[in-house]
Amino acid sequence: MAYRAPLFHQLSPADQFSVLLELPPPERLARMRMLPLDDAADLIQAAPDAQRDELLGLLEDTARYEVKALLAYAQDVAGGLMNPRFVRLRPEFSVDEAIRYLRLYGRDVAQPIGDAYVLDGEQHLLGIVSPLDLFASPVNQTVDRVMTKDPITVSEDADQELVSQIFREYDLLAAPVVDRFGRMKGVVTVDDIVDVLAEEATEDVQKIGGAGALDTPYLRARFSSMVRSRGGWLALLFLGEMLTATAMGWYEDRLSRAIVLVLFLPLIISSGGNAGSQATTLVIRAMALGEVKLRDWWKVVRREFVVGLALGVLLAMIGSLRIIVWQGLFDSYGEHYLLIVLTVALSLLGVVLWGVMAGSLLPFILRLGGLDPASASAPFVATIVDVTGLVIYFSIAGVALRGTLL
Repeated sequence: MAYRAPLFHQLSPADQFSVLLELPPPERLARMRMLPLDDAADLIQAAPDAQRDELLGLLEDTARYEVKALLAYAQDVAGGLMNPRFVRLRPEFSVDEAIRYLRLYGRDVAQPIGDAYVLDGEQHLLGIVSPLDLFASPVNQTVDRVMTKDPITVSEDADQELVSQIFREYDLLAAPVVDRFGRMKGVVTVDDIVDVLAEEATEDVQKIGGAGALDTPYLRARFSSMVRSRGGWLALLFLGEMLTATAMGWYEDRLSRAIVLVLFLPLIISSGGNAGSQATTLVIRAMALGEVKLRDWWKVVRREFVVGLALGVLLAMIGSLRIIVWQGLFDSYGEHYLLIVLTVALSLLGVVLWGVMAGSLLPFILRLGGLDPASASAPFVATIVDVTGLVIYFSIAGVALRGTLL
């Protein structure tokens, strides 16, 4: 049984629960008791409510009490991620006493927690000391002279995304979790953060793609969950695209007099949508990595304005060249082709610039409103640019082609 334990640890909580159901009672008991307490709490949370008490009953009394304390936290905060078992040392311990203590009790702490945590009598965190520091110090020196003071900590109610940013910023393998009074409650380890990063990245990608986040693996998601997570967004986007049809109706007269404008409509609108989708994806990812804060919105706007202007000029040049070449080869656009070149070029410049600005600002607006910036999905931005791009295109055409084609 022991040689299969690592594989069992690597399974998701839902898979671990499925495996437990197939095991005989003695092996089920052993598997539950060899899990780290934070993993045991995750497994129990993945189980149906009716079976949670049964799973808790497989744990020893002390472990059961600690797991119940973990279940009181939300799953996506530091308290729900932490392991409540860690090595505690007193500041007045000598190095020799601390090493003997580690030999006696260090094995009781689930890996990969390697450091020992120095606490006072009221469980306030005073510092951290590694076994290597203890071995390298004189045996009669006290722990408070060896420990690292003012360690990086995370609050017990800190969101898991914030915790992952702290791990990434400070290259941590473990971080102590403290309450608002500075009392240590447990330790979050890097293996938990790897899972958090995968979960957050998956959720963001699903939202950016225009679908609600799935809380189960794709192949295990129920039909109703798939329809519910995607249908809402599609319906909203469909309603948005209906505004495009309405805008087209406003310019029906211009289209009937200058049918050539229709030829470039998909080209211009899709370019603006693509540019906006690029911008919103880059900004959302920068926010997720902590590279961009809400206060940085003006820096992003200035940067994206220049980038959008350059991209608009590039596409305007390509579009203009295409019209000129086709006119020279096939005489496709008549005597006023230079005015069409001007219309298409200015429209591409305006729509692409607007798409970039809208795509870069929308995540900030959502964050300011307390919403997830990932909700600024690429299809959502494209829909906004579709409607407004039509207005930009036909407004420019109305000015540039007045008295000739219009």
